Amino acid sequence: MVTVIALTPILSVMLFLVLLRMPAMKAMPISLLVTAILAFAYWKVPVVHISASIIEGIMIGVSILYIVFGAILLLNTLQASGAIDSIRSFLMNVTPDRRIQVILIAWLFGAFIEGAAGFGTPAAIAAPLLVAVGFPPLAAVVLALIADSSPVSFGAVGTPIVVGVQQGLQEGAELAAVTTPYLSEMSMTDYLRQLAAQVMQIDVIVGTLMPLILILVLTRFFGETKSWKKGFEVWKFALFAGFSFTVPALIVAFLLGPEFPSIVGGAVGLLLVLTAIQKGWFMPKETWDFPPQDQWSPEWLGSLTVKLEDRPKPMSLLLAWVPYLLLGLLLVLTRLDVLPVKQWLMSVRIGWDHILGTTISATFQPFYLPGTVFILVVLITFFLHKIRKDAFASAISTSCKTLIGTAVTLFTAVPMVRLFINSGVNNAGLESMPVELANQAAELLGGSWPLVAPFIGALGSFISGSATFSNMMFSLFQFSVADQIGADPTQVVALQVMGANAGNMICVVNVVAAASVVGLVGKEGLIIRMTLIPMMIYAGLAGVIGLLM
Repeated sequence: MVTVIALTPILSVMLFLVLLRMPAMKAMPISLLVTAILAFAYWKVPVVHISASIIEGIMIGVSILYIVFGAILLLNTLQASGAIDSIRSFLMNVTPDRRIQVILIAWLFGAFIEGAAGFGTPAAIAAPLLVAVGFPPLAAVVLALIADSSPVSFGAVGTPIVVGVQQGLQEGAELAAVTTPYLSEMSMTDYLRQLAAQVMQIDVIVGTLMPLILILVLTRFFGETKSWKKGFEVWKFALFAGFSFTVPALIVAFLLGPEFPSIVGGAVGLLLVLTAIQKGWFMPKETWDFPPQDQWSPEWLGSLTVKLEDRPKPMSLLLAWVPYLLLGLLLVLTRLDVLPVKQWLMSVRIGWDHILGTTISATFQPFYLPGTVFILVVLITFFLHKIRKDAFASAISTSCKTLIGTAVTLFTAVPMVRLFINSGVNNAGLESMPVELANQAAELLGGSWPLVAPFIGALGSFISGSATFSNMMFSLFQFSVADQIGADPTQVVALQVMGANAGNMICVVNVVAAASVVGLVGKEGLIIRMTLIPMMIYAGLAGVIGLLM
């Protein structure tokens, strides 16, 4: 019974969101209510502690929402200025080979967008870009979702690790007791940098294979001859493209930590792959394309299948990229320990210590959060790109409207996760829910746990709609299992992060968002079935590597 109650947050989300197909705006509040009732009735968590956990979750949600708002506002501002059109036009005209196009747009440009924005944005951007180039809508969505895997670890300037893992390892304002023997002699910043490096050591193998998997899915399911062979023809180029992202990301993870690997990996990867195309390195001898459009299967098409005409570039490519370059520069400058800027920004704190008289506290540094840098870049872009005031106002309005559903989900999902983690304070004589689950998992699976760990992370992303939430929900659980079976907790948490990446491919929220922008509403089940196998391959390879390490 203890195990079933501890699984309440997971089971309730799966029931309401997946089986009953409720929208996240309804499913997450109900799941929070169910979790709170069972925490009070069975776990005997005091009402004041439940209330404090919910308040803590809302405050964490505010900090995440601020990051999301800044990222979406920058994107909408660049769309209003024509910068996105300029970038799209350039990527479209580099090569006619669809196999190479999907690597450029979905894998590398998508990785850069993931690093800068995260939260499902890359698939929602890459899918319509692929349709604009001439991809069938179903292919565009499936490929965009598969590509948005490895970069997710460091999405939205490292949010899945910096917020997800960090908050996930805390009970109240302090680190969970089980982590103390491992983390007492290092700062959380140092630990997260170590974790980021561990993630990339695994992903430099797994992630490097993703472009090849992308191309194989493309040629096997959307080609005229349904051929794996046509995909393997470009295996050298695909592996080069994989390494072009993962190697720079690995170096950055070691040197700077979790905030920049996807941004730098995506940008450097684009430069390397564009150079390879220009020089003809590893390029296929024959160009591959889809069958004629009148031969496309009806299931490939969406209700909004529109071929966007290739419009003239509204601005120079360099000017279009300047906001993203500026974003990267400012983020690096504000996070280097050798400069005083970081300490200045971190000196301003907003929070509530000992919420409602409990041991739970929540604080955040508004000026240090990436949202502030996003907004600053937006303001600079407004003048730099000479955006009309009405277009800019529309971008702000659109961004605010987009956040309504996100806010409701955040302000209920994060409190549910915090209640799940903070449940160690109770009158039932039980450990917290994740620790009790860890006890059962360690007893059942023992030393084979590293093989299972990524699939737990994938489950978390699938049911919660976010790698950040998955890491927040399961990091302590994974850490505790590793502690009990004598494994390296950092390695197991790294496998959790990898699994959360994998789950991003099939997560309901991302699938719905990507499908809706190309008119595939109602085909979400088909999309998930097509992304399920790549997800299993990604998580399975990570688990095997974790087991062998």
